[in-house]
Amino acid sequence: MVSFASSNVSATARAERAKTVRRRSHAAGLRTVASLEALKGVAALTLAYVISRAIKHDYDFEDLAERIFGFFHISISHHWSQHVLNWADKISDWHPTTILAVAAAYTSLRFLEAYGLWRQRIWAEWLAIISGCIYLPLEIYKLFHHPNAFHWAILLINIVVVLYIAWVRWDEIKAARATKQAQAYP
Repeated sequence: MVSFASSNVSATARAERAKTVRRRSHAAGLRTVASLEALKGVAALTLAYVISRAIKHDYDFEDLAERIFGFFHISISHHWSQHVLNWADKISDWHPTTILAVAAAYTSLRFLEAYGLWRQRIWAEWLAIISGCIYLPLEIYKLFHHPNAFHWAILLINIVVVLYIAWVRWDEIKAARATKQAQAYP
């Protein structure tokens, strides 16, 4: 009976060491994705703050958009330029508190996901897969209606992140199954 218990303990110890090695092998990739998510959160908060301050100071967003187009020598007669100008004109109608509340909710989700990925939590990996997949239909829609390099880049980055996190999850599930089998048949 002693030999069975000691072999069972050694199999468990080997499985735990193998699991630790696998988790470490994914650490750099998960931390890269976590940094990307945190950066998205910081960018959203910064943009929300700048827009809300500009609204409070009665800034003319349409005039700003026209100046940016002029600086980059972009004609405002283009179809998409008119969409940007219309959108810029509507920003002034938004309430700063609403902008900050939406940004806070979005940022909280991004920071929570970043924390979980940094700490290599399983729930964060699933959250990253789900949140990444939620954006895919919208990004594909934008790409079909307004194909440009920016939309392609965003779509490809999102697909790579989702596939990477899914691969990490699959690798962990596969390793857990192998550990169970090793413990069942020492």
